[in-house]
Amino acid sequence: VGRIIARRAADNLKPCLLELGGKAPLLVLEDANLDEAVKAAAFGAYMNQGQICMSTERLVVVDSIADEFVAAFKAKVSTMETGDPREGNTPLGAVIDMKTVEKVNALIDDALSKGATLVTGGKADSVLMPATVLDGVTEDMAIYADESFGPVVAVIRAKDEADAIRIANDSEYGLSAAVFSTDIANALKVAKQIKSGICHVNGPTVHDEAQMPFGGVGDSGYGRFGGKAGIDQFTELRWITVETEPGHYPI
Repeated sequence: VGRIIARRAADNLKPCLLELGGKAPLLVLEDANLDEAVKAAAFGAYMNQGQICMSTERLVVVDSIADEFVAAFKAKVSTMETGDPREGNTPLGAVIDMKTVEKVNALIDDALSKGATLVTGGKADSVLMPATVLDGVTEDMAIYADESFGPVVAVIRAKDEADAIRIANDSEYGLSAAVFSTDIANALKVAKQIKSGICHVNGPTVHDEAQMPFGGVGDSGYGRFGGKAGIDQFTELRWITVETEPGHYPI
């Protein structure tokens, strides 16, 4: 749809801003505060049932701490029940429609058939889908690359920091990202290497502020909403002059 809009705008020389999908990675480096990483990952993956363009879709975890992280993440996610949002006592409500259920179920089936491990959650037969975690996701699985837009997150194990960066960038999307590390200087170096319009250090991928430039790269679109960048995007910069002295011209 974004490409169609861009083509039609180009045919009429109309500028446009495209904020499209995402496949946000959250990197958990070897020295990360795991408690904070778990909280941010759960919020980013399951807020609004994962139906946010910034939702955490990929948990890229350095292998040396992966088992510990997955155990802690499972403990957190297992407490996140799904129910009627009108009752106000469950963190997850309904996804938008049964097409979403069918898509997420297919992603789960595909991953499990190719060797992924179901940590918690699973498939659903209604729009009330459980918070689901898949571990051991590899690049031959559809969920590695496809945006789920639902309450399922993929744990992808990286050999080291460099491999984590490679995995984070192994996507057509580039909207939001996050890096967790207690070494802020190094985390900033990592953030600069991630191909995304937004990257948060020690914070969730779901984070927006009206005064900040919001937008992505690649298949996530182009242009920026928010703040001065948003004003520039939706206004025309003009040059108007006033002469106050008699003119002097070369001819």
